Amino acid sequence: MADTLRRLVNSSPYSVLQDKLDAWYKDYHVYSCDQNLNRCCELVELTSKIQGQLFTILNLTAQEGGHYSGVDTLKSRLLPWLGSCFTIAASAVSSDTSLSLIQESVEKDRKIRELSSVHESNLQKIEDQLCSTRIELDSVKRELVDTHIELDSTKNKSATTLLATEDEILHLKSELRVAQDQLDLYKRKLDVLDDYERQVRILRDEVSFLNAEKTVLQDRLARSRSPSPLLRRSRSVSPVRGESPTRAQLTSSSRHARLVSRFSDLYATERLESQSLLLKYIDDLETVQRILFIAAVESFQAAKLAYRQFKSRVRKTLSSTHIGPESLEDAVVDYIVRNLDLYDVQTSINDVINAMNVNPRISFPPEVDFVLISSFIREACRIAFAMQTLDPPLDLAFSSDGELYSDVKYRRSFDSEFTAPLVAFHVWPALLEGDTVILKGEAVTRRGALWKSRSRSSSPVRSRSGSPSRTFS
Repeated sequence: MADTLRRLVNSSPYSVLQDKLDAWYKDYHVYSCDQNLNRCCELVELTSKIQGQLFTILNLTAQEGGHYSGVDTLKSRLLPWLGSCFTIAASAVSSDTSLSLIQESVEKDRKIRELSSVHESNLQKIEDQLCSTRIELDSVKRELVDTHIELDSTKNKSATTLLATEDEILHLKSELRVAQDQLDLYKRKLDVLDDYERQVRILRDEVSFLNAEKTVLQDRLARSRSPSPLLRRSRSVSPVRGESPTRAQLTSSSRHARLVSRFSDLYATERLESQSLLLKYIDDLETVQRILFIAAVESFQAAKLAYRQFKSRVRKTLSSTHIGPESLEDAVVDYIVRNLDLYDVQTSINDVINAMNVNPRISFPPEVDFVLISSFIREACRIAFAMQTLDPPLDLAFSSDGELYSDVKYRRSFDSEFTAPLVAFHVWPALLEGDTVILKGEAVTRRGALWKSRSRSSSPVRSRSGSPSRTFS
């Protein structure tokens, strides 16, 4: 026993343990979580080695005392201490809880892997379709250029020789129609290409959101696997954690992608349905397109006003009871995101219709009631209201008839004059995030657009309120 005790004294394990504790305490805030855990495990291993040597000395001392010496000391001190240690060392997290967290993490990992494989396959398909579409577009461009060259040469020959017959003229017209059809096909394929790129962005946003959710679950699992009370006590003196992100902040990217997709569907689906409905009562396509464009713009204005009012009411309600770790502004936005169904969309619809009734650009014909397109206005208001909860919020680009055409904000409609520099009227507004255009609008360009827009604005306006009733037969 004396040799074992001498070796223990000479090795000075407690001074080594104290030095390691001092060094860890000095650098605790510098180390990462993994490095602090490694230091703690190293100290636990060193402590266990010292305890092993002490138990060896205890055993040798008990043997030197014979069969009955030291029994009272062992009963009164060692056994109660061992019992209290086993009671304290019981983990606060049950095995069932740890197992459920492990199963939840494994299930999330499996879902993430499945979604990642599905997304990768979808991305590969979309990329293949994009490549094939680009190849087809290139061939259509070449054919279109060749057709234009042939058409120009034929026109020059006909003008020079003055021998163009009626059959040749008909043939040239048919070639011109074919070229225009090919041009329309090329434009439609360009729209499809934009849709593919938008889908790719949406899929990438979903993958990043799932990865963030996986990281949160792994942190929860690591916290639930605390190996000893010492580790839990050391965590209690760790620096204060930062504010936890709210639901609105966690879902910002997915809501952004979903709202951009809904805005695109509003243009591609609801707008065309409302256009077909209005064409039954108005035989002028330009007037119908102006009506739908102004309805979209007024819907955004009404929704933004309603959002500001709703946000002010929520802030006033929560200010007296808010005690959470997040700021009051974050709590207000999070409440609005969770309760979008409380938005009084019918009031915004009525405001949009009233604003359209006094708009001088769409005051003809007076017999059409804008209640016909209330479903289109309703969807536009809901999208615009939800877009105000993003950071930064999405908004429409400013537009006016007769403005200079911009390739960044708009794409020309099929019936535009492609050499005209000014916008005659707008078909669909552009969507902005800050100062960046994320979805292009659509505009019609024609020569003399500025003069036509001024003459239209100076024309007399016929009030809608003067008509006693509006028929739809």
